[in-house]
Amino acid sequence: MSAVLTTPAGHTARPPSLDDAAAILRLVHAYTTAVVGFGDYTLDDVRDELVRPGFDPARDAWLVFDGDEPVGYGVVENRGDGARVDVDVTSSRPAVVDWLFERVLARAGEVARAAGHAEVVVDQGVYRQDEALRDKVAALGFTVGTTFHRMRADHAGDVPPPAPVGGLVLRPAVDDGARRAAHAIWNESFTGHFGFTPKTYDEWHEVQDRKSIFDWSGLWLAELDGEPVGFLERTDQFADENRGYVGHLGVLPAARGRGVAGHLLRHAFHLDAAEGRVGTVLHVDSNNPTPALGLYESVGMRPVLVIDVWRGAFPT
Repeated sequence: MSAVLTTPAGHTARPPSLDDAAAILRLVHAYTTAVVGFGDYTLDDVRDELVRPGFDPARDAWLVFDGDEPVGYGVVENRGDGARVDVDVTSSRPAVVDWLFERVLARAGEVARAAGHAEVVVDQGVYRQDEALRDKVAALGFTVGTTFHRMRADHAGDVPPPAPVGGLVLRPAVDDGARRAAHAIWNESFTGHFGFTPKTYDEWHEVQDRKSIFDWSGLWLAELDGEPVGFLERTDQFADENRGYVGHLGVLPAARGRGVAGHLLRHAFHLDAAEGRVGTVLHVDSNNPTPALGLYESVGMRPVLVIDVWRGAFPT
């Protein structure tokens, strides 16, 4: 076990391990329930975070205790070349929050500096209702970079498959060629989106493979007139609510406006309902360069939660 770190009076801290997953879940559930009224996290979320590619718990995460009880958790994620880093601080104790932000921002600076950057851009997600965390990041110099809306469609019984679109065919991306096509569409279709960092095929494939909530049968490729133009990624991220989740949905710019995205979305609804799911969930960025929010509303989805992403830029 790593040495105990100097922490606020009455607390101890150390890097987390997979053995701590249940304790981390208990902490986050208590926090999110106090803020938004429910435990917005799953055990799979915790485990996937601790084993994601490139993540080193000894340097990138801190678990804070009061006695044997976890009371704070902080993590850092390098989003690519070190120039942009995601952080996440969770605690209801102001002194612990302060201490964790010192740790995550210092680590973010280290990541950027090691990659040769004189500045690091740091993102922290904040529930709209979380006044304490909002005030904290504002005091640190963060400002709102974008807003994500959690959208949901509810299913009562069967949902029919989508109506055919001329020249459009969907197929599971279970073979290497289809996966490579989906990856290429992912990189191109999300270019320009807030916080997006492209990945090589091998990097992307490893991230997908390590997700406990994802199976390759959940990846669908859309071909229009014989050419790959879109993809749909379905996961079990909201299986605890008995809802399906659209992790990503992308369409190449040249194929937009021809009904591909709506068809893929309705396909997800159909599959989720057929599996007995009571709904489908996704997240959409309000600053999305495509009119995605309007698309999701047009097929009957409604916003159920708002998460602001606060962004700060700091010298390394």
